Amino acid sequence: MEMKYYLVGGAVRDMLLGLTPRDFDYAFSGDETSFRKAHPDARAVGKTHGIYIVNGCEYARLVDDDPETDLRNRDFTVNALALDEEGHLFMHPSSLDDLASRVIRPCSREIFLKDPVRIFRLARFAAAWPDWSLSPELEDMLSEAPRELLWHIPPERVGNELRKAFLTADPSRFFTFLADHDLLSPWFRELDAARHITAGPPPWHNESVFEHTLAVLAPLGGDPLAAWMALCHDLGKTTTPEDMLPHHYGHEERGEILALELGKRLALPVRFITAGRLICREHMKAGRLKILRYGVRRDLLVRVHGLGLHDPFWNVVDNDSHTDLSGEAGREREILLSVRLPKEYWNLGKKSAEKLRMLQIEALRAQIVREVPEHAQQRNRLKHLQDADT
Repeated sequence: MEMKYYLVGGAVRDMLLGLTPRDFDYAFSGDETSFRKAHPDARAVGKTHGIYIVNGCEYARLVDDDPETDLRNRDFTVNALALDEEGHLFMHPSSLDDLASRVIRPCSREIFLKDPVRIFRLARFAAAWPDWSLSPELEDMLSEAPRELLWHIPPERVGNELRKAFLTADPSRFFTFLADHDLLSPWFRELDAARHITAGPPPWHNESVFEHTLAVLAPLGGDPLAAWMALCHDLGKTTTPEDMLPHHYGHEERGEILALELGKRLALPVRFITAGRLICREHMKAGRLKILRYGVRRDLLVRVHGLGLHDPFWNVVDNDSHTDLSGEAGREREILLSVRLPKEYWNLGKKSAEKLRMLQIEALRAQIVREVPEHAQQRNRLKHLQDADT
């Protein structure tokens, strides 16, 4: 049988809605052996036959090699759309009506049983389309879905839905939806626990760790790394001993371990795992940037820059600390990067590094000393916040 390809789901839906598609998923007819021969870099996802990832896009074999049959087995009517290579459009009978009415309706009663990752896809749609509604039967299906189904989803697919949710205007709605339907566990069980733990002592916090995390996350849609860092930054507070509350001493170190575990659980790229660990370890220190000792300040700025995470890191710090530290961090980074190592210290290994660090600290100190009046005022204003969020 000749292999045919179809653009399916969200990309076709977005084109019908007059939007620019961001996700491209495909279906193919024919046997899997031929598909793998045509795409030697294809990676099978989990234990499900016929689903592959190629260059970040999902390819799934058509049910019965027939687009009409395949559409009846898809998740939601507004996604039950397929466009073949000749431009022919195939759709579920309810697709156009539900698109016009902005209703998310299941294609069948078995959609979650057939592929439970659709629960996370639905949460992503809730984040992307806050003005859409769920059909009554879909609400019932969510409440009745066996929670043990969630354990059997391949990690890559949950992680992929999460990263797509981070591209929405307000990714916090992804987690609000899961929380409202009691679906945070098992994949996001730390956040489930966070719903019942105070974020810190008054007057700095009067909300739960979950609510605080979502408040930091909400403005960061469109930047997946920053959104992931916001999600991770206070994970350590979910394991604070009860007798320590409402304080969270040491949550930075505990959070670094949890961010690593969560990133691995979701099979996220190493860059995400690195970013999650960094924000857990350093966000409290970063929030006190203007009162840090010069050497500590320099080391923090250089470490964040060296990991290529300057912008997302400081954007999260701004949201968390309700300040504009990213501007200060950017200016100070430029001072550090402008320092040049004298030629006589080139290629001396550790001695070169030590000399460069000393020169950078001196350059930073000299700049701040020139701004002493303002700097002193800032230190006085921020000093009382030093332990506010611990």
